[in-house]
Amino acid sequence: MKKLLQSAVIGLACVTASAGVLADAVADFYKGKDVELYIGYKPGGGYDGYARLIARHMGKHIPGNPNIVPKNMPGAGSVKLTNWLWEGAPQDGTAIGAVSRGVPFEPLLGNKKAKFSADEFNWIGSANNEVSICATTKKTGITSWKDLRTREVLAGGNGSGSDTDQFPKLLNYVLDTKFKVVGPYGGGKDVVKAMIAGELDARCGWSWSSIKSKSKDLLASGDLVLLMQMSTVAHPELPDVPLVMDLVKSYNSKKQTQMLNLMFARQGLGRPYVAPPGVPADRAAALKAAFTATMSDPDFLADAKKGGFDLSPISGDEVAGLVNTAYGTPDTVIQEVISAIR
Repeated sequence: MKKLLQSAVIGLACVTASAGVLADAVADFYKGKDVELYIGYKPGGGYDGYARLIARHMGKHIPGNPNIVPKNMPGAGSVKLTNWLWEGAPQDGTAIGAVSRGVPFEPLLGNKKAKFSADEFNWIGSANNEVSICATTKKTGITSWKDLRTREVLAGGNGSGSDTDQFPKLLNYVLDTKFKVVGPYGGGKDVVKAMIAGELDARCGWSWSSIKSKSKDLLASGDLVLLMQMSTVAHPELPDVPLVMDLVKSYNSKKQTQMLNLMFARQGLGRPYVAPPGVPADRAAALKAAFTATMSDPDFLADAKKGGFDLSPISGDEVAGLVNTAYGTPDTVIQEVISAIR
C-alpha cells in the first residue's frame, strides 16, 4: 500500500511538472510578442467593437502576456479572412480571427470561394450568442413583416457569407418576402448609414446586441422599426417582435422549418473567434483558456458594461460542437437552402 501511495504521488508530481513545462513553453513563446487579432469587417460595426473590447483584456490571460493588436481584413462577409487563416496566416498562434458567425457554414452551403474546412479550425470561443433582427425605418412606411410580402424591399448586404446577404434570400424562399439584396457594403455601419440616407429600406441580419450598443440613438428615437427576430429562440427583451420560427409554423412546411433551423443555428455562435488549424495544441489550449478567463475578468466586464456590450459567452469547444451538429443536417435540406440563398 505504501508503495502504491508513493507511486501515485510520484505520478501526480510528474503530471504537474509536465503541465508546468507546457505552460512555461507557451509563456516563453508568447513573451514579448504581438498576437494579431484580425477582424473580418471594417471598423465601426459590432464585430469590430467586440473584437477590440476583447483585445484590450485577453493578452494578460495568455501565458507570456503578449500584446493583442486588432487589425481589419474585410471582404466577402469575412470569407476572405477565414480563407487567409486557413492557408496564409502564421500557424504558430500569433494570428487569430474574429469572423462571421455564418462563415463556418459556407463550405456546407456550397460557397466555392470558401476554401477551408470549418471543423479543422481551433475555435477559441464567443463572447455572446445572438438574436438577429430584420429592421427598417419609419420613413419606408413598412410596419409589419407582412408588408415585406407586398412590395420590393432593398436590403443592404455585406457579402456572400454574411447574414445580411443570406437571411433575406432565405426569407424570400420560405415566407414569400420580396427582399432585393444590394451591396456588398463594407460593414454593418455602412448599411445603417445607407438606411438613414434612404438608399436602403432594411437591414435583415442585424444583431440585437449591436443595435443596443452601436445604434441606441436610432432605437431610442423611435425611427427604427423591428420587424422580426431571426433565431431559433426569441430574445426575452423583445416580446412584441415576432420570431421567424413562429411565423413559419403557421405558414409553411416541416422542411422549411428545418431550413430555418440550419440557417439560424449560427446565432448560437454569436461572434466567434478562431485560430488557424496548424496552431500547436498547447498554444491553442492556452488561447481557449485565456478567452474563457477574459469573460470573467472584472476589468473586462466593467469595460463591456461601459460600452453597452451584451455578454453570454460560450467556449471554443461549444462553438465547435454547434458547427459539427449543423454538418449533420440532411443533404436534401442543405441543397434546398443552397438553392434559396445563392
